[in-house]
Amino acid sequence: MTDHVDALEAAILDLLTEAGPGRTISAMDAARRVGGDHPDGWGPLMQPIRRIAVRMMKEGRLVITRKGRPVDPDDFRGVYRLSLPSSE
Repeated sequence: MTDHVDALEAAILDLLTEAGPGRTISAMDAARRVGGDHPDGWGPLMQPIRRIAVRMMKEGRLVITRKGRPVDPDDFRGVYRLSLPSSE
């Protein structure tokens, strides 16, 4: 399972770097990068990605947004996006 965690975290960071400053990615993008295009591959990765994203947000390494606004990492629902923290 640690391999998946490392691969998912790397996929999130790679996609965010590729997207560039101020841009967002979906969790599904990261899941597909690791699990492939078929839902049987990426679908089971969605919950682990959410847990990884929450941890990374608490560490200050990314921001989880919903409808363009940062969320409380301990209490959010629905569709969310991931972005790098702004360097202000």
